[in-house]
Amino acid sequence: MEGQHNPPAHQYADNPKPNHGRRKACGAPTKMGASDQASQPGAKVGTGGDQANQPGSKMGTSDQPNQPGAKMGTSDQANNQPGSVATTERLDRLLSQAANRCCADCGAPDPKWVSLTFGAFICIKCSGAHRSLGVHISKVVSVKLDEWTDDQVDFLIDSGGNGAVNTTYEAFLGNYTKPRQDCSADDRNDFIRRKYEFQQFLSNQQQLSCVSQNGKHHYQQQQSSSNRYGLGHAFRNSWRRKEDHKPVKKAVEVGMVEFVGLIKVNILRGTNLAVRDVMSSDPYVILNLGHQSMKTKVIKSSLNPVWNERLLLSIPDPIPPLKLQVYDKDTFTTDDRMGEAEINIQPLVAAARAYETKAVTDTTELNKLLAKDGIWIPRDSPISVIDNKVKQEVTVRLQNVERGHLEMELECVPLTQ
Repeated sequence: MEGQHNPPAHQYADNPKPNHGRRKACGAPTKMGASDQASQPGAKVGTGGDQANQPGSKMGTSDQPNQPGAKMGTSDQANNQPGSVATTERLDRLLSQAANRCCADCGAPDPKWVSLTFGAFICIKCSGAHRSLGVHISKVVSVKLDEWTDDQVDFLIDSGGNGAVNTTYEAFLGNYTKPRQDCSADDRNDFIRRKYEFQQFLSNQQQLSCVSQNGKHHYQQQQSSSNRYGLGHAFRNSWRRKEDHKPVKKAVEVGMVEFVGLIKVNILRGTNLAVRDVMSSDPYVILNLGHQSMKTKVIKSSLNPVWNERLLLSIPDPIPPLKLQVYDKDTFTTDDRMGEAEINIQPLVAAARAYETKAVTDTTELNKLLAKDGIWIPRDSPISVIDNKVKQEVTVRLQNVERGHLEMELECVPLTQ
């Protein structure tokens, strides 16, 4: 309809509609941006470009620079800068806020990871626990290693940062003690699972009150005047006291593990892959590291596909081999196998640790140290220090197939990043 404002949808790699897919506490307050206000009946129009679209309305701050002699506003200054620079500056300003200077889950200083699902800044160790929950519960990205969009930063701003997240998801801890940065892996994983997956620490209002957007259903919490915390508190703590804060059984069953770092896998290209269709194939790659699995895009009709796709996985302890499988995508039948391979990433992790502790400073010293420790590196998979990053170029011959090679670049991310 003409004159109606439709706010743009935020786009994410794994969550195309984060505003709908974000796991929010039932009844938890939601911030409304200026663009959302404009679409509400009788709502006042914000100070952005929406005012300029209203007849007789005053011109917003973002439109003033178009007038002669007008001063340029902050939003226009950001628009005149390269997008990545402006986005990075906005992200840095978010990190500089007092509540975001410490991990939302354990309080470790200088967090460099973010749960996009909840809008929380977290440390490297807590990011591993979030990854163990699965991307359907918590989507984790790096502040420094991943490329950010304006929409993602806008989403973080709307989320309110660590202060708003903990106000909601730690509203009532009761007798439960929040872990510190030096806690054990079991305590960390147990707390994060309780906080985000089970949402155990929500207030009674958020636990038992839910108002649907269309107003047709309304469930109201019944509180007892003799009980300060209501029936919901008594119910939750009836079993909480029995556990005495033992790790949740489900968390143990899924195999919560300690992570020693992260590995960034850049799938470059395939060469002379096997034919699985009439004349060609539609190949894609699946990576497996421990219980984690990630998949590349499908390249149509190519025996020499070029992916140039980066995938990030957590490195569990003990360190397993990195397994990869190549498949041919079929529409009406089961995907055909096109080979597999395993890569020993322990030498790369050892090299990254040595570089992190300043034991080596360049590629020559790195190779000497690895040879001294008896770590063998294949000639076709050299490990190098490039731009202060420890990387390994790998070319693997696919196994259990008649032909085919894959070229990749691996980078081990230290725990300090």
